[in-house]
Amino acid sequence: MATPAFEELVEDFEFLDDWEDRYRHVIDQGKAMDPLAEAFRVPATKVNGCASQVWLHAQFDGGKLHFDGASDAMIVSGLIAVLRTLYNGLSASEVLAVDARAEMGRLGLNDHLSAQRSNGLRAMIERIRETAAQVG
Repeated sequence: MATPAFEELVEDFEFLDDWEDRYRHVIDQGKAMDPLAEAFRVPATKVNGCASQVWLHAQFDGGKLHFDGASDAMIVSGLIAVLRTLYNGLSASEVLAVDARAEMGRLGLNDHLSAQRSNGLRAMIERIRETAAQVG
């Protein structure tokens, strides 16, 4: 179960033949995000388990998830943007129903991220799921 925006992203990735093009597209997604306010770059929003510095600020507004994030690594900022596309606008129960590994696999990301990046991605997904579990 993915958002319409994520389905569009999957379609975009289907046109990109090689990993380098996909990698650049992920980075471009991160560059297109609005910057995370400095007020949210605090220990409470920092995600542990990532090789880079990562902050996620998640909240439910009107019963729907909205989160923003930032990282000091361009590829990780892109991964945050991809996760925003996957999760933003979902209810808590919908967030918990998403098989993020399978969805990310549709983009061909699972096979091309380093072990450290994969661990960081799992940590970010877990933080999002924890936020949803607290609400739902």
